[in-house]
Amino acid sequence: MENVTILWADDEIELLRPHVLFLNEKGYQVTTATNGNDALELFEKNRFDIVFLDENMPGISGLETLTRIKSLRNDVPVVMITKSEEEHIMEDAIGSKIADYLIKPVNPKQILLTIKKNLDNKRLVSEKTTSNYQQEFRQIGMTLGDNLNHKEWSEVYKKLVFWELELEKAQDSSMGEILTMQKKEANNMFSRFIEKNYTNWVNGKDADAPTMSHTLIKNKVLPLLNEPLFLIVIDNLRYDQWKVIQQVINNYYRTDSEETFYSILPTATQYARNALFAGLMPSEIQKRFPKMWLNEDDEGSKNQFESEFLADNLKRLGKNIKHSYTKVLNLSFGKKVAENLNNILSNPFNVLVYNFVDMLSHARTEMEVIRELANDDAAYRSLTLSWFEHSPLMDIIKQLAEKKIRIAITTDHGTIKVTEASKVVGDKNTNTNLRYKVGKSLDYNKKDVFEVKKPEEIFLPKSNLSDTFIFAKEDLFFAYPNNYNHYVSYYKNTFQHGGISLEEMIIPFAVLSPKA
Repeated sequence: MENVTILWADDEIELLRPHVLFLNEKGYQVTTATNGNDALELFEKNRFDIVFLDENMPGISGLETLTRIKSLRNDVPVVMITKSEEEHIMEDAIGSKIADYLIKPVNPKQILLTIKKNLDNKRLVSEKTTSNYQQEFRQIGMTLGDNLNHKEWSEVYKKLVFWELELEKAQDSSMGEILTMQKKEANNMFSRFIEKNYTNWVNGKDADAPTMSHTLIKNKVLPLLNEPLFLIVIDNLRYDQWKVIQQVINNYYRTDSEETFYSILPTATQYARNALFAGLMPSEIQKRFPKMWLNEDDEGSKNQFESEFLADNLKRLGKNIKHSYTKVLNLSFGKKVAENLNNILSNPFNVLVYNFVDMLSHARTEMEVIRELANDDAAYRSLTLSWFEHSPLMDIIKQLAEKKIRIAITTDHGTIKVTEASKVVGDKNTNTNLRYKVGKSLDYNKKDVFEVKKPEEIFLPKSNLSDTFIFAKEDLFFAYPNNYNHYVSYYKNTFQHGGISLEEMIIPFAVLSPKA
């Protein structure tokens, strides 16, 4: 790496002359000093890319020199070199944000590796990441041609998310564009897969059907209730968003297991979250609780009886345990829950629904400032992470970790950035969702949708005998012909849910134990 300047301070620098010559031959420019004062004077007058600092020098110590260097330019990596292996010296150096810590005697290749790790790391990682994805790209491409089952589709989606996050870190926009194209191809084939298999899944005609919204508590939560559990349902949390907030949670919890399950259709709160808590499909909920289920054209909140649905589900499953259900819809109530958390922790089972991510996706559609802050998937993840780190939910998770309480984190459905419009015509009673429609006189492009002319076949309630449900595939959204261009311009590149895509349907369920 050319034009890299190095400051090396060591009172025995003459003994290290072979190391300096080795670095010179590699193209690095090395300036030396024999004590901390001289090193500081050189550092103030010159630009250095990295500093090697002996811990034990005459005059001011290496640690004090380190502190002063950091106060002058905190961005310059400093590598501490010492003969001592005493733990407190290592801890002091690490606490002062050193870039690396080497024990004497050091060899030239150790020094070279440290330089590359600290100065050339991004480029090397980027090149390696790009190379690895190029190989994986071909493998994923071949896999998409296979007749995949639901488990294999989950694995494909996890791989795509993994590479999306890796390429984002490597800042390789060209390979990122290739991955976006591959994800689009995957969503096209996944939509066909769902169209072919979904009806059999929900009717129990496929012995290998995945865990879905209505079977999650029975299949995944119930086996965990032999000891206290706090279930956190973050509304509208995609798998990729889970992966970025998981990094923060890992400071307090270790992940015991991480699985995915499938949201039912429509991938919308009214259907998927009610099904999750009730342990029933929507038409079954309507039949069992006729006064609690509201159809699309009914007035009022469509998710106001989740607590009752959960209690009934647990009772049917034979689990009559004391539990709580709390739903957070705004910041002030989130803070109140965090402040009064002890009031419910005596329960063996507690459920917390947190609604921020869903509100974020809707706000992004309606508010120009949020559109600009989250203009693509990477920015949307970043905004989610920023919210999470400073949210009452993070405070709640920290408290639960301190109390040594196991948690499970999941969601009701995901969301997708929509890019293309598909024309649909419906009467005035047709619902407003952009990713699914239900009505008695719909006109639409059949190749763009999964159509269900008999909603009862997939356990969906209907207001009229002739109601049809249609679900948008891939990244399409529905637009009416009236004022079409304005409508398309307003909703294009917004995050929506309700239809069929990997992002909306394959969603996380993670079980975590507090770190000791």
